[in-house]
Amino acid sequence: MEWLVFVPLAAMALVTAVLVIILRNPVYCALSLVGTFFALSGIYLLLQAQFVAVVQVIVYAGAIMVLFLFVVMLLDLGHELPAWLQRDRPRLLIGAGAVAILLLELVIPVGSWTARAPHGPQTSEVVGAAGNTQLVGRLLFTEFLVPFEITSIILLIAIIGAMVLARR
Repeated sequence: MEWLVFVPLAAMALVTAVLVIILRNPVYCALSLVGTFFALSGIYLLLQAQFVAVVQVIVYAGAIMVLFLFVVMLLDLGHELPAWLQRDRPRLLIGAGAVAILLLELVIPVGSWTARAPHGPQTSEVVGAAGNTQLVGRLLFTEFLVPFEITSIILLIAIIGAMVLARR
């Protein structure tokens, strides 16, 4: 039954991700990225990660994409091919080959990792016992408090930098 939901969501995520790369209009690319974010949030729901799915929609599809669209419309980008793409086709092919090799290096360990049996308790058992949001909150404010606070400081610095740049 899960496959009936997963396959269309995965197909939507793949198609909209490819559209982000292929489309030339930056606004359409950003809207395709929103489609990818929504498909990913649906996949998170299938994985019983409701908190991550809601954060995906609110933070990424909402706030971050509004910021992207604001910047794209503020810059008023043209529709011509960038100069690096016109003169650097050999580098682009080398980069595509490097990406293919890196993806192959990713597939091999993941394939061997999924073949092994898990040793500890299943994730669904742990989440079912405590609750997904409660578990995330407990981990954020106990075990991962310092990285969480460092991330908030970095985001604050980025916001102040964006305001300084936008003011000019």
